[in-house]
Amino acid sequence: MVSTYDCVVIGGGIAGLQAAIQLGRYQHQALVIDSKLGRSTLCRNYHNILGWPNGVSGETLRNLGREHARSYGIQFLTDTVIAIKDHQEILEISCESGEQYYAKKVLLATGVLDRLPSDIEDLIPCLGLSVYVCPDCDGYEIRGKKTVVLGAGKVGAQLALTLMQWTNSLTYINHDGNELEAELQTQLVGKGITYIKEPIKRIISKNSNELKSIILESGQVIEAEKGFIGFGGNKVRTDLIKELSVERMENNHVIVDPRTKRTSHPNIWAAGDIAVHSEQVTIAMGDGMQAAIWIHKSLVNEQ
Repeated sequence: MVSTYDCVVIGGGIAGLQAAIQLGRYQHQALVIDSKLGRSTLCRNYHNILGWPNGVSGETLRNLGREHARSYGIQFLTDTVIAIKDHQEILEISCESGEQYYAKKVLLATGVLDRLPSDIEDLIPCLGLSVYVCPDCDGYEIRGKKTVVLGAGKVGAQLALTLMQWTNSLTYINHDGNELEAELQTQLVGKGITYIKEPIKRIISKNSNELKSIILESGQVIEAEKGFIGFGGNKVRTDLIKELSVERMENNHVIVDPRTKRTSHPNIWAAGDIAVHSEQVTIAMGDGMQAAIWIHKSLVNEQ
């Protein structure tokens, strides 16, 4: 590995990979450090991406992206970045393994980590196939289907109301959130949404990933064909830059220039959900591409 990279991309999801491909085409020395914990590692079938009419998994996109980037000389490392230090014009990146790397520029593409309660058995195998996260991506998949929203408090209730466009057979199970205000409960009932306040014990599925029913802690069985999760409390992974001069919002999302994706730090860019939080693969790709273009311009101007 080189001593100082032109750019280190932190995060090997969709935004980070698209940026890496473009940086490679510019023939920059770049390293992608990926902990392999992004949203795209869980989604098994994106249906709204140009060129993939039958859907494509996050794993497939990531594998193809890494292969594509490697063809241009981009290096990859599986590790977790724990700190970034600013040494004037060079940034020092420290990893959980104890290794350190140096870069002229850094692209932060660490994403947002959804809160998935660990006490719900057999939830993970259904994610992206019959239990979804994003109504904009996958609302279409539940049209006319018996659907259960697994969530917490107000967040889950609002998601259930949003999904009414697609089905009139909705149940909202408030797994671990506060009891809803009476007005919101009345709104759910008035819209024909069944409301249950009880912890979920496990998911029952057909063929390991097709949702069949939900088992509640009391033993009650809720039949369902499709599901959505809405637990709130998602982790915006930007703690790496809290000690640097990088402006963040109160919700920890990074503020970037809308054109260049540059942060308030002259040598740090951000792309993907930590900035716009669109939860869309295609927007993450565009973000990564735009950031790479302007990282390249910055590097050229410094020569």
